[in-house]
Amino acid sequence: MVAGTHWLASATGMSVLERGGNAFDAAVAAGFVLQVAEPHLNGPGGEVPILLWSEAEQRTHVVCGQGVAPAAATIERFRELGLDVVPGTGLLAATVPGAFGGWMLLLERWGTWRLADVLAPAIHYAEHGVPVLERVSATITAVEDLFTADWPTSAATWLPGGRVPEPGSRLANPVLAATYRRVVAEAEAASGTREGQLAAARHAWYEGFVAEAIAEFSAMTAWRDSSGEVHGGLLTGDDLAGWSATIEEPVGFDYRGHTVYKTGPWGQGPVFLQQLALLDGVDLDAMGYLSADYVHTVTEAAKLAFADREAWYGDADVPLADLLDPAYNAARRALIGPRASLDLLPGSPGGREPRLPVLPGARVPVTEGVGEPTVDTAGLERTLPDGQVRGDTCHVDVVDRWGNMVSATPSGGWLQSSPTIPALGFCLGTRAQMFWLQEGLPSSLRPGARPRTTLSPSFALKDGRPWLAFGTPGGDQQDQWSVNFFLALVHGGLNLQAAIDAPMFHTEHFPSSFFPRGARPGVLHVEERLEAGVVAELRRRGHEVEVQGPWSLGRLSAVARDGGFLKAAANPRGAQGYAAGR
Repeated sequence: MVAGTHWLASATGMSVLERGGNAFDAAVAAGFVLQVAEPHLNGPGGEVPILLWSEAEQRTHVVCGQGVAPAAATIERFRELGLDVVPGTGLLAATVPGAFGGWMLLLERWGTWRLADVLAPAIHYAEHGVPVLERVSATITAVEDLFTADWPTSAATWLPGGRVPEPGSRLANPVLAATYRRVVAEAEAASGTREGQLAAARHAWYEGFVAEAIAEFSAMTAWRDSSGEVHGGLLTGDDLAGWSATIEEPVGFDYRGHTVYKTGPWGQGPVFLQQLALLDGVDLDAMGYLSADYVHTVTEAAKLAFADREAWYGDADVPLADLLDPAYNAARRALIGPRASLDLLPGSPGGREPRLPVLPGARVPVTEGVGEPTVDTAGLERTLPDGQVRGDTCHVDVVDRWGNMVSATPSGGWLQSSPTIPALGFCLGTRAQMFWLQEGLPSSLRPGARPRTTLSPSFALKDGRPWLAFGTPGGDQQDQWSVNFFLALVHGGLNLQAAIDAPMFHTEHFPSSFFPRGARPGVLHVEERLEAGVVAELRRRGHEVEVQGPWSLGRLSAVARDGGFLKAAANPRGAQGYAAGR
């Protein structure tokens, strides 16, 4: 089974499984196709966290394909530039592009296919083109003036013939195809073995011609970014050469016969577990699925968990055991009252005093393309006239005939992130915008640190057996929409597809992880399919409810091993997610 956010990626992954590849081979091939099929949502210059279940090892692993801040990226350097937040676009916000290394590590350690075979579908689509999604066309329209006036290399790539590509037309990226063809050629020239070729490919990317082109572009060019000023980059060849993807232990939490696994707190993943820890002492079944009591309680738990994310998470020494401690969560649970909280209330795990970042008071001019594509310059969801979310990031889930499972959330390096590197056909990501330019925070900017990413794949056991790989795009909403989906399975009694289709909701109560870092205390977004009486009661309780289109929130997908069957489901919102299997 393969489920994901674009039908070409799901079809690619399924073709790998049909030809004898395993879940890891299929996920890698699908991941590279996503870079071509959803270029407004991810790219080669981005990153990927991966959760996997190895049936042979009978255990879960995390592959961290999240790059780090450059050695020159210091708070002092940004202060010298007159900045109090890291720009949301341009070269200053680049971290080491970790997606390639993350996919290669997954393929080397657990896969079976050769590099040329897993890259062949992406190369084909980049060379011959893919059908342009309405959202791709809309995204390019939004940044057309920026590309034309300030980013000519991007205009050359994404405005073929000087025009925005029409929905349904064919869009190719022959330069990217040539980049991947050269990586394969150099790898095959360097070694005749699968492992040797993968090592050579990593060398080409992080020390060879790809790294050289990135370093030269970063050092020798300067571009207007979301600060309104023109800046060059900080990323160097040494930064790329000194980084590699890693294999890590996941963080788990037991909830009602299920064990959910997430990445460590260098990403926001454990905030999912904190929500479960808070809800573990609440009788959601008695409230009734999607009742006013249910939505209110889940939302208020999210506010408390995300307040802790703001105070405690980062690539640092995070007191995670204390944050998940039953006594700590019992005390925190008592803060959930009958009315909506309008305060950001982090806790004191182990008696430690929380420290929240201070939102910058001065706002600088901004341009389209800042932040993650699901978020506009005001921190609001950018929607089309019909209420559909224009974009966010990508996700893919795979389970194979042997029982191996993968959940991956590739993102970053989207076409509107920064100017296209003309020698490579892709741009650098902007994940460093998630650092704070304040000293002493777990997520403060410092050289060699990972930004506290929102990318958050999920994996769960049921009664001690591997059960579910799932996830969604959506920035700060990822670990709200995913929690809602999980609770729909556990408490709503829904199947995979019904749980994805169910009316979705989320809050924007806490500071956004993306430039310009705004918050909207008390705001609760709900799809209009939620019962009108429930919406009215939520407003009576003090929630500032904003009703979105009926199919506008969330882009979940999932695969499962359940009851002797393999199962999969994908999101209907946007009409591009797809699940396939046999």
